Formats: sequence, structure tokens, C-alpha cells
Amino acid sequence: MTPAPSHIAAVCFDLDDTLYPQSDWLHGAWATVAARAAHDGVNEQAMRRALEEITSEGSDRGRIIDRALERLGAPHVPVAPLVDAFRRYDAHVLEPFPGVRAGLTRLAAHVPLGLVSDGDPMIQRSKLAALGLVDAFHVVVWSDKHGRRHRKPDPLPFRRAVDLLGVGADETVFVGDRPDKDVAGATAAGLVAIRVRTGEWVGHADPDEAWASVANVAEAIDLVAGVLEGAAERGARHVGPGVRGQASSTPASTRKSRKPGASR
Repeated sequence: MTPAPSHIAAVCFDLDDTLYPQSDWLHGAWATVAARAAHDGVNEQAMRRALEEITSEGSDRGRIIDRALERLGAPHVPVAPLVDAFRRYDAHVLEPFPGVRAGLTRLAAHVPLGLVSDGDPMIQRSKLAALGLVDAFHVVVWSDKHGRRHRKPDPLPFRRAVDLLGVGADETVFVGDRPDKDVAGATAAGLVAIRVRTGEWVGHADPDEAWASVANVAEAIDLVAGVLEGAAERGARHVGPGVRGQASSTPASTRKSRKPGASR
């Protein structure tokens, strides 16, 4: 593990399996795909089981819908309408992990927040809306808008978030679940990383590059908030009574210039 940062000016997060359990969204998405496949004579329940089973083998291995059809002996069924059903699925409501909403509010009292996520931007925006977190972040970076080759661990989306936040990479903390994408990409871009052991990659080993490895995002937020609140308290002790209310870990003039909801 790496040393704790001496100063934190911003905090960024991954989305899937970091802020909420991605399986909740996938269950609904696969049910929608299976229902659409039934229009072409595929057994709906069998299709749903096949999609779930293949996903459990690794959700980022690709061709999940194609492989499900092959497994059911229906490779002739057109894939495009099923992919379209997947892309258009809207969960309406998703529940974040415990402590996320209050924790983000706690952090935003001190520093601006960012989100960096891979995946189809239309799908990812829908998830963020279903979580009720659209306005929680000052900056949102969808890596796919810069081309799939720039998905994490490519440094570009991390650097883009830091640039938009107007802070230094070495004073930005990134919180994510995947050692190979979130931690590796963030640290390659110069950020400080916290790994959360939630979701599909929970059993994978902790990377040496991380500042910390914690059980969940609530613990990550507590860790960062403790540093920020400690810095704010120390700053308050070094100012006179007349200006103590102005003490903060981020200059007030800088905070005023940032508005939540920016997306790139």
C-alpha cells in the first residue's frame, strides 16, 4: 500500500459495483432481453438463466447475448434487437450501497466530487438517474465518449476528470472496485487510489499501488472524510475568531466556481 496523501483537493468515484451493486441492474436488463428474445421463439426463462450464468463467468468477457443464444441452440436469432433492448433498459430506481448518499454529501462539504465510468454513456446516465445521484457530482466523465480504447485503465478519463475539476492528480483520490482498471488506471494517471472490495471482483488480490483497501464505499468515504475533516479542524485552529467560519480544506473562491452535474 502507498502512503496517505498529504492533501486532498477532490474525490472521484467509479460507478458499477462501487456505488451500487451492478447485479441489481443486470437482473432487470437480462429479464428485458429475455422477454424480447421470446418474440423470436426463444424460451424466456431459459434465456434469462443463460444470460445470468454467462454473466457470472465474467461480465466483461463480451458477447454475452450471442453466447446465451448459442448455449440454447438458437444462434439464428437476430442479436441486434436484443442488444437494443439491453441498451434501452431503464431500471427507474436503483439503491446505492448503504451510506453512499449521506457520504457523498459529507465529502462535498469539503471538496468537489467526480465520477469516471466505462460503458455506453446512455446506459450509464440511466443508472445514475435511477440511483438519484445525477446532481451528486461536479464532474462526470464517460470514458466511452472518448472511444472504447480509452476505457479504464487508460489514463485519459482520469486525467480528464482532474482537468475539469481544476485540481492536481496527486491531490485527487479515486475510489473503485477493480484493481486492474480503477486502481491501475488511477495510479497511472497520478491519482491516489482506494480499492473497495465489493461486486464481481471482490475475490481478487489487492494491488500494491492502492493507498488503502476497504470493505465497501462507506468505509472509503469515512477514510477520506476523516482526512478532510481533520485538515479543516487544524485550519480552524490557525485562524482568528472573526474568520474561523471561512476555514475549509478548499478555498471558497474555488468551490463557488464548480457546479454539480457537469458531464464530459
